[in-house]
Amino acid sequence: MVNSTGRKWEFTFTTLVTFGGAFFASFPLFYSTSFGGAYWLWMIILFSFVLQAVSYEFQSKAGNLLGKKTYQVFLVINGVVGPVLLGGAVATFFTGSDFYVNKANMTDTLMPVISQWGNGWHGLDALTNIWNVVLGVAVFFLARVLGILYFINNIVDKTFTDKCRRALVVNAGLFLVFFLAFVIRTLFAEGFAVNPDTLQVYMQPYKYFTNFIEMPAILILFLIGVVLVLFGIGKTILKDKFTKGIWFAGIGTVFTVLALFLVAGYNNTAFYPSSTDLQSSLTLANSCSSEFTLKTMAYVSIMVPFVIAYIFYAWRSLDRHKITEEEMNKGGHSY
Repeated sequence: MVNSTGRKWEFTFTTLVTFGGAFFASFPLFYSTSFGGAYWLWMIILFSFVLQAVSYEFQSKAGNLLGKKTYQVFLVINGVVGPVLLGGAVATFFTGSDFYVNKANMTDTLMPVISQWGNGWHGLDALTNIWNVVLGVAVFFLARVLGILYFINNIVDKTFTDKCRRALVVNAGLFLVFFLAFVIRTLFAEGFAVNPDTLQVYMQPYKYFTNFIEMPAILILFLIGVVLVLFGIGKTILKDKFTKGIWFAGIGTVFTVLALFLVAGYNNTAFYPSSTDLQSSLTLANSCSSEFTLKTMAYVSIMVPFVIAYIFYAWRSLDRHKITEEEMNKGGHSY
């Protein structure tokens, strides 16, 4: 299992860093507010992924002081803390965070701080909202589901994959319970709407449900994503010889998450709402970079399809040779 995921740990870490960098360039006010205000939350997330990187590379090194078991515990910590906190952070896009924004402070030479966090917990307060925790737990079980599907696709060992299929049933069921609970609650709860004329933020009943209805393309993307995830899980459970579930569920996850991000920010919606001061909520309009920066990023984004193609090629290349017990017994590079 460790050798299977060890082949690709760099992809997850690189994706996280790229996500943060892209948000910083596109929405600097969001970056300074969230990463600068909720820094304990983001620092713990980042530290958990640093533990992941260190664990993969050092657990089998000769002479490591902590011992292999310690590094494996680090991997478990990353596998629990990372997904739960990331899910909780994303959930605040729908539930709100405790911060204030005052752009007039830019002229204050003594303290030119635009945004301030409203409490001393600096992001960890997100875990006091039950719905943030619900999505965090859903992401945790989703990570386990995708990991199980990946093992089934990548490891050739019938005894092991049979155990994976049994574990898939339990983890998929728990994921669906928490994910559906969060989605249903979000669709029928009040959302953070923006008046397009006055730019005032106000609470609107069924806002995110309305967004899906008024943006059918995003609704279709969301439904396709959900269906792909369910298909990947269901066929893997029902068909013993089916091993490609990770491709369907993985692509479906990307579609679903993308749809949720779009519905959180499009259609006159505050994508990073303040639960303390509604008018401090961040929208696409009041938190984005300058026109020059956005134009530059638009040109750079032309390269995105090539990057996606490279990632696909790299994954296919790494997956071409499945991990077998014989390979592990022969030695060579292992984690």
